[in-house]
Order: sequence, then C-alpha cells, then structure tokens
Amino acid sequence: MGKLFVVPTPVGNLEDITLRALKVLKECDVVLVEDTRVSGVLLKHFGIETRMQSHHKFNEHRETGRLVERLKAGETMALISDAGTPGISDPGFYLVRACIQEEVEVECLPGATAFVPALVESGLPNDRFCFEGFLPHKKGRHTRLQQLQNETRTMVFYESPYRVVKTLAQLAENLGAERLASVSREISKLYAETVRGTLGELVAHFTESAPKGEFVIVVAGEDN
Repeated sequence: MGKLFVVPTPVGNLEDITLRALKVLKECDVVLVEDTRVSGVLLKHFGIETRMQSHHKFNEHRETGRLVERLKAGETMALISDAGTPGISDPGFYLVRACIQEEVEVECLPGATAFVPALVESGLPNDRFCFEGFLPHKKGRHTRLQQLQNETRTMVFYESPYRVVKTLAQLAENLGAERLASVSREISKLYAETVRGTLGELVAHFTESAPKGEFVIVVAGEDN
C-alpha cells in the first residue's frame, strides 16, 4: 500500500517552503500538480527531478479512481497545487476522500495557506472565523451574501483582481458600507500589500487603484 502526501507550496516567496516538503517531493514516486508549467518552476528551482502528472479541476473526477488504484499498488504520491495547500479552494478534496474511503494513508504537511497571514494581518478578531473561499460567481451568490448578514464571526474570502471591486461593493451593500474589513494581495511576494478600512473605503480605494494580484478579503462579523 502506498501513501498520499498533501504538500503545501509557497503562495509567494519560494523560500516559504518547508524542508520536509522538499524531502517528500524529492523522494516520492510522482508529484501530482495543478499546472506543470507553474510547478515545474518550483521543482527546477530546488533541483527536484521527480516526475510530474497533471491533476486539476478538469480531470480530477476522471483520474481519481486510477490514482487510488496506483496508490493501493504501492506508489507514493505528493499532491501539490499552484500555490498554498491543496484542497483549500484548489483541487485535492476528491482524491483525499477517495483515498480515505479505500483505506489509503493520507498525510497533509503543514505549510502555506494564503488566508492565515491575511487574517492575522487584518487586525480583526481571529479567535473565531469562517472561511468562505470564493463566493459563487452567479447562481447562489445573492443568497449566500444574504445568509452572511448575521454572521458574527470574522469572514474570509478569496477573490481575483477582476472581481474584487464588484465583490467588495456587494459585501458593502449586504453587510453595510461601514463594516470594517481588510484586503491583502500578493501575499509573501515583493509587492505584498494589506489595505484596511470600511468596506466603503475599500471599494473607493480599489476603484481608484487598479487591482493586481490574487486577493484575500477579511470582513468583520456583525457587532465586531
């Protein structure tokens, strides 16, 4: 019986990878990657020559069964995504679940996840929070925003630069323009930035300053 390692990779600075992650990536039989071009840069940087195989949202349903059979036959695999921890708004959940159902050992290494530094840097209460990931693009988006109106925990969202202003505006409309929030972008990269203020102020800021990079939005819960 083989084993599946879920391996977090840097969300920005390549030096954020752990020594154990590098060891696993070097010693496993195959590295399952979201994009071979992106992961190829990481592996080459650290001199890792382990074979890569694509595993992404467009093929994970089709390939999961085959991968589990190979794991049961004795292969050791490392699952990585383009950045951060697989399964957190990235492919990974279906493979992990299938492995557990088939009694294949799964171990997730600790490591980079974008929302943790964004949450801590926000200055908003982080003793209790809820991770919402990406809001639905169309169907169910309005309903989800309405459901969050009475959420008392700090809320964390992921967003792309193309929709961040729209999302901030919708959050302001549903939660109130005076609700405190924080927006972090390009975490751990050269031009990393965190902007804090009310949702109304953040809408104005990113309307004037063209959004660039990947974003994490942190919003205070009701009455926080």
